[in-house]
Amino acid sequence: MEYTYHYSWIIPFIPLPVPILIGVGLLLFPTSTKNLRRMWVFPSVLLLSIVMICSIYLAIQQINNSSIHLYGWSWTINNDFSFEFGYLVDPLTSIMLILITTVGIMVLIYSDNYMSHDQGYLRFFAYMSFFNTSMLGLVMSSNLIQIYFFWELVGMCSYLLIGFWFTRPIAANACQKAFVTNRVGDFGLLLGILGFYWITGSLEFRDLFEIFKNWVYNNEVHFLFVTLCAFLIFAGAVAKSAQFPLHVWLPDAMEGPTPISALIHAATMVAAGIFLVARLLPLFIVIPYIMNIIALIGIITLFLGATLALAQKDIKRSLAYSTMSQLGYMMLALGMGSYRAALFHLITHAYSKALLFLGSGSIIHSMETIVGYSPDKSQNMVFMGGLRKHVPITKTSFLLGTLSLCGIPPLACFWSKDEILNDSWLYSPIFAIIACSTAGLTAFYMFRIYLLTFEGHFNVHFQTYSGKKNNLFSSISLWGKKRPKVIKKKIRFDNNVRSMTRSFITSNNKNFGTNNTFSYPHESDNTMLFPMLVLVLFTLFIGVIGIPFFNQFNQDGIYLDILSKWLMPSINLLHQNTNNSVDWYEFVENATFSVSIAYFGILIASFFYKPVYSSLQNLNLLNLFFKNFPKKIQILWPKMINGIYDWSYNRGYIDVFYVRFLVEGIRGLAQLTNFFDRRIIDGFTNGAGIVSFFVGEGIKYVGGGRISSYILVYVFYILIFLLII
Repeated sequence: MEYTYHYSWIIPFIPLPVPILIGVGLLLFPTSTKNLRRMWVFPSVLLLSIVMICSIYLAIQQINNSSIHLYGWSWTINNDFSFEFGYLVDPLTSIMLILITTVGIMVLIYSDNYMSHDQGYLRFFAYMSFFNTSMLGLVMSSNLIQIYFFWELVGMCSYLLIGFWFTRPIAANACQKAFVTNRVGDFGLLLGILGFYWITGSLEFRDLFEIFKNWVYNNEVHFLFVTLCAFLIFAGAVAKSAQFPLHVWLPDAMEGPTPISALIHAATMVAAGIFLVARLLPLFIVIPYIMNIIALIGIITLFLGATLALAQKDIKRSLAYSTMSQLGYMMLALGMGSYRAALFHLITHAYSKALLFLGSGSIIHSMETIVGYSPDKSQNMVFMGGLRKHVPITKTSFLLGTLSLCGIPPLACFWSKDEILNDSWLYSPIFAIIACSTAGLTAFYMFRIYLLTFEGHFNVHFQTYSGKKNNLFSSISLWGKKRPKVIKKKIRFDNNVRSMTRSFITSNNKNFGTNNTFSYPHESDNTMLFPMLVLVLFTLFIGVIGIPFFNQFNQDGIYLDILSKWLMPSINLLHQNTNNSVDWYEFVENATFSVSIAYFGILIASFFYKPVYSSLQNLNLLNLFFKNFPKKIQILWPKMINGIYDWSYNRGYIDVFYVRFLVEGIRGLAQLTNFFDRRIIDGFTNGAGIVSFFVGEGIKYVGGGRISSYILVYVFYILIFLLII
């Protein structure tokens, strides 16, 4: 076993040969490498599978032995400074290794078909393998400076993958936005690391925790400075995990290929911020103010993400805000000190959200088969509907992922989210109310996505209304507004898919006529469906590691579940009690409450989006319901609904605020500084030269050759200059 741990340093570098060989091949043998490009998926999957096997073996050893293994090599040593590179293997490391490798393998297999027709196929797999190397190195790092090194590599890979289609201006802008926003947090992270090194003289986790804890308890450090350094480190996690107020980059990051969204922006990279806080929680837990700030940022983020997802039309952007909200749950749990609940939700959410993103990619892939559908339309839920008949496997997979994220038992996210909600009641009733309300909002917007996408009829006719301002509950009309006039035309479908004609309601738009051939969406290929089905299994059964049905008892007869045993070293380090006996009555009571909230959200979403009645008819039913209410309430109700819609659709006006007050403010300040420099600073210098030139020219013509006259004029000039100053 020690032999295995001793050579674990190889794990991060196993996927690295793929990007190296692809780069060398494109440089020396470009034609052959491009012709054989589909073969590169095999070594990518094979090498990452080797890493997965090693990770599972390490995890089993962690469960059996509950030990921590730390190895390091000296890099720089002198009298005042010692820096080491090393690796740390503990339960947190093994959790992240399994997440990265399992989700990464599924995404690589999925990407082989999804990116098969893209000219950047080789570049994509090179970026993906290099990202896997960077992320594996990050989670195995044994000190802060090493984490920062891989942290920046992960950010660089994210920049390259978000802007993968860099010829599209919107993708280029999105990767720049992600890069700049993360630089804000990364700069804070660097300052925080330097601050803690100045305090403790060490960057190694074990030494850092022990020295810092002793100094704080003995009041040997300035508490305000320590709090500032901890907050700066936390700022790096805020940016990387898209927490408020540095969350604005995540929705725009959806401009990258969908497999990137599944791997980086759902399961791994955005989880790096959660990993950093979990790794440094022994540091934060001795600073109560920082723990309160972490919990506060988490509760704001989870509620804000849920509200911003309510009215989004882009399916990937809706899932991005959902990711932001779920990361807020994890951050809240860490701020409350619920280390186990946060890591448990990290595991369950990673597989469920990866499934949802791959499902959305399958939907987008099927919608792109329709002639005339641009990428914007293929991702817009307004143009979907009725896909359950055409993509049944994707529909079932997406439904299971949706139910899991809503917190419906016995799916994975129910067990982890329910645990966070229970802990929040013990921490703060106000936070608990917000967290429970957000659980209902999560069920609402997730079923909104599902119903708009799969239920009803195929909504080709919606493409003429995409520019209209929509109501929260209606994809095509404002409150009380009638639908635009339409005419019925018949559109022929592609014989390769289905040989038939079908009536569609279309506008008399000159760009949309009967001369085009349209095809039904169709199910994705097996290489895209297989990873989704594997993730379905994870979504169904991964919650087993934390549910209280598989009882284990220690020597004292106290209940101990598998997940707590897996996380025993880290939890003991935090001075938390993991031996919690199971109160079945309390468990069922709490679960009933949380599930009822989720079902209520699903019921509301079904009322407005299930195509039994149109959205306009549902709104009319609400008008009849409010008819007997006072007129003030009748007037306030539609205004409130439209206000919620505007808030959600416009992203809470946060991006507008940043553009108006930060971007334009900085540009205005730069222009003012430029004006001051050119007109004032340079103006004085140039003005003095010009005045001297004209004075000299004037004196040249009045000179009589007498030195005394020259001195008199010179002194007179000096006196005038001094008087002016």
